[in-house]
Amino acid sequence: MSGGAVQEVNAQEFDRVVSTSTVPVVADFWAPWCGPCRMVGPVLEKLASDHGDKVSVVKVNVDENQELAARYGVMSIPTVILFDGGTLKTQLIGARGQKDYEKEFGLA
Repeated sequence: MSGGAVQEVNAQEFDRVVSTSTVPVVADFWAPWCGPCRMVGPVLEKLASDHGDKVSVVKVNVDENQELAARYGVMSIPTVILFDGGTLKTQLIGARGQKDYEKEFGLA
């Protein structure tokens, strides 16, 4: 999956996407009731649009995927995690701007 689209995934889809992606995967752990999460969503959509050839972006609803969130130690949302080659590389907690994500994920 690449090309600039953000895909919402469940736990089974997440494992498949992260393990088979040919580019790093940015995973947004969020919930609909979370205000800061609603601010991060458009930022990551723009990141996917600007860098879709270098990174894939997926969204994981923590209310619907509690075991997946627990597997990666997500205790506060939004949490945005970069996976490369199926391995967790960087984990950021809290809302950030696009430039911060680009810097942290090596896209700047």
